[in-house]
Amino acid sequence: MTPRTPFRLLAIFGIPMVIALVTTAGLISALLDDGVVDAVSWAALSVPVLTAVWSWRKRKR
Repeated sequence: MTPRTPFRLLAIFGIPMVIALVTTAGLISALLDDGVVDAVSWAALSVPVLTAVWSWRKRKR
C-alpha cells in the first residue's frame, strides 16, 4: 500500500479549491464597491459558470 501524501490530495482537490477561492473573492468584491470592482466580481463569478460549460462541452464530444 502506498502512503498518502498531501500532494495527492492537492492533485485531486486543487482545481476545485482554486475555483472556490476565486468565487469567494468575486462575492466579496461585489459587496465592497462599485465601478471597476464590479467588473472584477463579474469576471470572478463567471469562472464557475465557464468551467461548467467547458466540462459539459468536453463531455459531449
